[in-house]
Amino acid sequence: MTDSTQNHEENQLSTEHLRSVRSFVLRQGHMTAAQQRAIDTMWPQFGIDYQDAIIDLNQYFGRGNPKVLEIGFGMGTATVEIAKRLPETDFLAIDVHGPGVGNILKLIEEKQAGNIRVMRHDAVEVVENMLADGALSGIHIFFPDPWHKKRHHKRRLVQPHFVEKLLPKLAIGGYIHMATDWEEYAVQMLEVLSGFDSLQNTAEDYAPTPDYRPETKFEARGKRLGHGIWDLVFKRIK
Repeated sequence: MTDSTQNHEENQLSTEHLRSVRSFVLRQGHMTAAQQRAIDTMWPQFGIDYQDAIIDLNQYFGRGNPKVLEIGFGMGTATVEIAKRLPETDFLAIDVHGPGVGNILKLIEEKQAGNIRVMRHDAVEVVENMLADGALSGIHIFFPDPWHKKRHHKRRLVQPHFVEKLLPKLAIGGYIHMATDWEEYAVQMLEVLSGFDSLQNTAEDYAPTPDYRPETKFEARGKRLGHGIWDLVFKRIK
């Protein structure tokens, strides 16, 4: 994929997915040769193309193990590490950033993380149109764009109407795990999740970071600068 092709595709995404809720902010970026090679060679096995139809995730993974949806994996480093720590869980990782997609595929190959499948699409449409009700045992949303300016808060992903779309896909007993380094967004996340009777907080307010979530370089740098990190883990109880 050339840079011009990537730009054309992301421009198409920008016009096709103007929605009240979007899972992403379109970003331009340079695709390295290694990332492009990973897409060319690994996508047939580990990529899933968008389709406007419910899919059987067990078919794509070749087994009936628990399925976790990750929305916005960045460059994929943490996602691959989590998948290695939880080999009996399958991960559907979604992002639209081309270099990130290439990088996670490269890492899947390097780390032999066969329990990940990757999509490059708006996660909102994937949730609405491709996932069966009760298909997921977990949902991960780590460090979503906080949209710092107050006038942009409406663009934030974690809002009641988006969680309403997620909940039917989550099996009873499944969990939603979110993390942010922006305290004001953490407060909003806590308020949104606490507003659903079908969800129960696993902690009094913010949860200790689960063992499976590794500390990212971005996170470690933030801690050195005195930034806080907030994890939230809620369980679907009904």
